[in-house]
Amino acid sequence: MAAFGIATGGRNWFSALALGVTLLKCLLIPTYHSTDFEVHRNWLAITHSLPVSQWYYEATSEWTLDYPPFFAWFEYALSHIAKYFDQEMLNVHNLNYSSSRTLLFQRFSVIFTDELFVYAVHECCKCIDGKKAGKELTEKPKFILSVLLLWNFGLLIVDHIHFQYNGFLFGLMLLSIARLFQKRYTEGAFLFAVLLHFKHIYLYVAPAYGIYLLRSYCFTANKPDGPIRWNSFSFVRLISLGLIVFLVSALSLGPFLALNQLPQVLSRLFPFKRGLCHAYWAPNFWALYNALDKVLSVIGLELKLLDPNKIPKASMTSGLVQQFQHTVLPSVTPMATLICTLMAILPSVFCLWFKPQGPRGFLRCLILCALSSFLFGWHVHEKAILLAVLPMSLLSVGKAGDASIFLILTTTGHYSLFPLLFTAPELPIKILLMLLFTIYSISSLKTLFRKEKPLFNWMETFYLLGLGPLEVFCEFVFPFTSWKLKYPFIPLLLTSVYCAMGITYAWFKLYVSVLTDPPVRKTKKQ
Repeated sequence: MAAFGIATGGRNWFSALALGVTLLKCLLIPTYHSTDFEVHRNWLAITHSLPVSQWYYEATSEWTLDYPPFFAWFEYALSHIAKYFDQEMLNVHNLNYSSSRTLLFQRFSVIFTDELFVYAVHECCKCIDGKKAGKELTEKPKFILSVLLLWNFGLLIVDHIHFQYNGFLFGLMLLSIARLFQKRYTEGAFLFAVLLHFKHIYLYVAPAYGIYLLRSYCFTANKPDGPIRWNSFSFVRLISLGLIVFLVSALSLGPFLALNQLPQVLSRLFPFKRGLCHAYWAPNFWALYNALDKVLSVIGLELKLLDPNKIPKASMTSGLVQQFQHTVLPSVTPMATLICTLMAILPSVFCLWFKPQGPRGFLRCLILCALSSFLFGWHVHEKAILLAVLPMSLLSVGKAGDASIFLILTTTGHYSLFPLLFTAPELPIKILLMLLFTIYSISSLKTLFRKEKPLFNWMETFYLLGLGPLEVFCEFVFPFTSWKLKYPFIPLLLTSVYCAMGITYAWFKLYVSVLTDPPVRKTKKQ
């Protein structure tokens, strides 16, 4: 771990932060884990026991392989270490298999691969402007950013309690962002191309990468008033980027193309037969849309404007992943969500091209792409909010306005993850960890920007404080009411809708900032 810190010059604090969070992860090993634990165990078994030609066809378990090939090879590599822990975990027919050695291996595999995330955070800290640095270590932007990323509450509970490998993947993304900040464009492009073939959800932010690399790397100069010099376009640089994408894609998909299995792989990666929303509504626009449809249907039934026999039986709050029909509002198709997502992304992409703001502008566009896809995408998982939260941490230590948006987005987004941990023993853990992270985030950023206006207005303060009563009602009041049997979905519905309002507000506020900020008017030659 110390390899990722700076051993001299009084900078051992980074190693201490990284070591501290690693010890916390170890303490979380015995906690509850979700079905994702079995998902990844099954993928270990598939990649270890079967030939490559069967990886994307194997369906003994319902948890079929649905990540891109690089992640499958990642599981394959892990499986050759796993066999020394417990050979039985690698049997495809051992469904829901678990043992103490399996638990230790899978937990430690997440902790160990998080080292890439630690290194990426260290590289990101090098890109942060230290002009606002205070006298005290804890007031320095780099220290604050390190805590916000290394000790991120959402990443801790999703990876080290719920169970996933997001830290490793976000490490790739943050490292690619750092390389673009450092003007090491081809390295950044390569890392992002590799990331896409580990997990395709990062397609959400691909438009930001594509436009920024074209604008800042393929065009080598700007006019004094901002627009690019068209005669500065470099075909060599464009070809080099295309070659990177082609070679990475060929390495990933080539074997399956040779086996005539590419359609099968793509059908696993993009399962549009699933419903609009996940079993637990992600707190996005469609959660608000679904809630409105529910309210209108109840009103329609009360006023006898709707026929109860004609109301669709598929319930958006039943906890099932299925296709359904809305009762009052028009039903939503995958194409409709795609159009909405593209319309939400386009203004940020245009700003990145026509109002260049350097790497900071790229980062803001990336966050808006992630949030727009989260808000309007098809079958979005609640965990996808981390795709916006973590990059927003980089902006939060730069400007007070961005810090305000970060705090609203992070607090709301993190709270929306609470339903992932529904077992009683984890209740105090998630409440305590979130309180500690939220209190630190707000206090540290308020201290950093203490000479500027308050980070929250009265409305934002009131909204964030409302998360407290919401948690009390959902966890401690609702279970003792008569509604629990008849309307068991109410806590999830309230959490989803309440958080959707906060995340949508943060998205809107960031968009206003991007659209109104002036471009960086500076001639650049690279």
